[in-house]
Amino acid sequence: MTEDKISEICKALGDPNRLRIIKLLTDGQACANDLLEKFQITQPTLSHHMKILSETGLVTSRKEGKCTYYSITCCMFKEFKSYFEAISCYKDRAKDSSGNEQSCCHCGGR
Repeated sequence: MTEDKISEICKALGDPNRLRIIKLLTDGQACANDLLEKFQITQPTLSHHMKILSETGLVTSRKEGKCTYYSITCCMFKEFKSYFEAISCYKDRAKDSSGNEQSCCHCGGR
């Protein structure tokens, strides 16, 4: 996953409502009407959020009758998570000249 894609996903997840939508979808797919009941937003606002999540590839949708069902794109989240798991504090990989681990400058070596 490229840094541009990571940045795009971070921007999409930068809204508390979109984060909450993603969290709700981790329990499985949900109808737009069911999602709407859990928020104090209008249907057009929900559609806007879902469009952003869909355009980034975080969410997929399918129509069934009058309802649009949304679900998260697991492979996208796995790649996103993997990107951040590869980032570690230098204390996790650096040793001083005596072979001792260097402590992280801001977290007291935690």
